Amino acid sequence: MSSEFENVIQVEGVSKRYEIYAKPHDRLKQMVMTGVRGLVGMDHAKYFKEFWALQNVSFHVSKGECVGLIGRNGSGKSTILQIIAGTVAPTSGHAQVRGRVAALLELGSGFNPEFTGLENIYLNASLLGLSRGEVDNKLDDILGFADIGEFVEQPVKTYSSGMAVRLAFAVQAQIDPEVLIVDEALAVGDARFQAKCFARLKALRDQGTSILLVTHSTEQVVTHCDRAILLDRGTKLDDGPPRPVVNKYLDLLYGRSKHSGKDSENKAAGIAEAPTRVDKRLMEWDPGFARREESLFEARPAYNPYEHRWGDGRARFIDFAIFSGTTSFPASVEVGGEISLYVRYRYCADVVRPILGFTLKTKEGLTVYGTNTEIAPQLDNVPDGAAGREGIACFTVRLNCAAGDYFLSIGIASREVSGDVVPHDRRYDAIHVNVSADRNFFGITDLQAKLEVL
Repeated sequence: MSSEFENVIQVEGVSKRYEIYAKPHDRLKQMVMTGVRGLVGMDHAKYFKEFWALQNVSFHVSKGECVGLIGRNGSGKSTILQIIAGTVAPTSGHAQVRGRVAALLELGSGFNPEFTGLENIYLNASLLGLSRGEVDNKLDDILGFADIGEFVEQPVKTYSSGMAVRLAFAVQAQIDPEVLIVDEALAVGDARFQAKCFARLKALRDQGTSILLVTHSTEQVVTHCDRAILLDRGTKLDDGPPRPVVNKYLDLLYGRSKHSGKDSENKAAGIAEAPTRVDKRLMEWDPGFARREESLFEARPAYNPYEHRWGDGRARFIDFAIFSGTTSFPASVEVGGEISLYVRYRYCADVVRPILGFTLKTKEGLTVYGTNTEIAPQLDNVPDGAAGREGIACFTVRLNCAAGDYFLSIGIASREVSGDVVPHDRRYDAIHVNVSADRNFFGITDLQAKLEVL
């Protein structure tokens, strides 16, 4: 852990209470009766309900560190950022920040809609402690980053949401703050602007700026953050490396209940019904693959014991196999090589309209490719399943990606009448695949470019 001197943000035991009044006149009654009862020494009457947005939250952020703050809506993320930025006072505890803080807490916050974009640049920068001369020196960088052209001379009230956030982020990010706080502001930007923002965030980190990033994009947290903090209902649930914290967040967001595997297996009624059609290559490799009662998923060579598994257990994956040509479980696959992933699943309860999918990710957690039977027309539909029935599915994909280690995630779910997707068994990063070196390209994926000299 960083020493006290290295921490640019130190949050200690912060709690925030709000008073919720059912009727407007209850607020007046509270003010009057609090004064009267205080004069006569009586206990204060309460005409409100207490709502604790935060309860005893503590964490630190070190110099040059990027920390992602994640949690469901209403978990207290924005409240803790407002306390750190100094716009909200905590009920108890304290938050200490060293250095200049630039905060993008709400879309267009700090902008006067009647002022032009240029006037708001000077106004916003002055609130951050910059002199007019300092703003003049950085004006070209700010305008170039925002890239809103002649609209900078128009009132901000005429801006689209995307233009407003471009200008707001440009001001905050170009003043080289010691601490930058960003709360979901980048979500309204287009892809090119988001790429520019994250490149700027990286440059700021390299210069020693500490960043607090609030986002619902788990991939952004895994890709760009050094640590992640998970809040839920005003309390801190976890603080650590991004991937395990993100997995816990996904449990909260989607998981009905984590299943152990054995409990789900016991729910299956009678003897499992075997698939009617099984690939010849698969049967030659393991004749018992389609009919074996026990699960061998965890015993297969490519299995990753550090997978993250969750779901309600109404269906479950019990085995898998990978082929490259006729080779089962290849040690590595050449760039551009084709693999076939066979998965065997069992229904432990009746499932209607099942959805089967898989995702390929880098070891850093960046999604390279993913699809499922609901969104991809080239994939077969999965038949409804009665408890005890089994199935085998095969995903075939060409690995046009860079050399390195990758992980396959698989999932089976169904969509309720309400439209909600219910995960039954999701096994994240369950299967390891290695792609061997290739010098024909660089980057993440091989787009198979062609060059013609005309």
